[in-house]
Amino acid sequence: MKIKADKKKIDSTEQGIDSEEMLDIEEESLKLANVVNATQTEMTAFYNHMLQEDFDETEARKKSNSLKRATSNIAKSLSQTYAVSDELNARWNDIRKQGKKRKLISSAPANATIDYRENSSEHFAKGLNIYKLLLICFVGSFAGVVIEILWCLITNGYIESRSGLVYGPFNLLYGFGAAALTVCLYKFRNRGAWISFLGGMIVGSVVEYICSWGQELLFGSRSWDYSHLPFNINGRICLLYSVFWGLLGVLWIKNIYPRMAKLILKIPNRIGKIITWVLVVFFVFNAFVSGVSIFRWSQRLEGVAPSNSFWEFIDRRFPDERMEKVYANMDFSTEK
Repeated sequence: MKIKADKKKIDSTEQGIDSEEMLDIEEESLKLANVVNATQTEMTAFYNHMLQEDFDETEARKKSNSLKRATSNIAKSLSQTYAVSDELNARWNDIRKQGKKRKLISSAPANATIDYRENSSEHFAKGLNIYKLLLICFVGSFAGVVIEILWCLITNGYIESRSGLVYGPFNLLYGFGAAALTVCLYKFRNRGAWISFLGGMIVGSVVEYICSWGQELLFGSRSWDYSHLPFNINGRICLLYSVFWGLLGVLWIKNIYPRMAKLILKIPNRIGKIITWVLVVFFVFNAFVSGVSIFRWSQRLEGVAPSNSFWEFIDRRFPDERMEKVYANMDFSTEK
């Protein structure tokens, strides 16, 4: 079968494109398309030459290697061009949406707007620094518990604790999840939502698996088990909740994070730094006391008596009734 050699030259006017609307990269892409067509024509002739008895195989090897290098260069350029195009469209859509009122609330500010305001200031929590991540972790620890409680009320008809710490409605799992989502998705905050969805699925699932594994390793208990759901891994994560994490990733980086960053920008530098470190001390102390009280709770369930006055104090301060109320879903029987 004979391959058709002549190709029609690609021209912007034939495609109905105004040259004044074209970027340089589009003009160069048209040139590249024509070069590709010419190369294909050249190769068609070369295929016939390969059938000749005096054909030198080194010629084919050189052309093959050159085409491979060209393919690699074009693939890299394609990836970069797509990224630029995707970011432009995402930024434009986010900017168009910001400020528009939807029923009772307005849309979140665009991440591009937050970036501009942060870069134009010397704020203590600009960019992605330790102060911003700590504040996000603290707020996420609280907001996650509130959402879980409301979800339990809607689905089950009653209010039940979803706290992970003995003092206050806080759960560091949600805080770490919020911080992890921010760190991993921050680079893609001005990109299309599909990247945030995939990133949210991966990050959320990894965090959830590590937290479940760590809790079982340290305390011999579990607070959730997805063994009854399809496509689960050791009951720690499952496809359904991974999808939820993906949706949360989009909601977080496109809606919640820019709102939170906007509020953080309103906090004065000196006060903000003081508040952040006070909260660090509180959460470290809270996490330490919570870990000690859970450890002692697990010992009591095994019938281990307190060995000194410190553990007696823990027993009085954090009896089983209180621990069962705080950690309503914690299960120490991890055997399957």
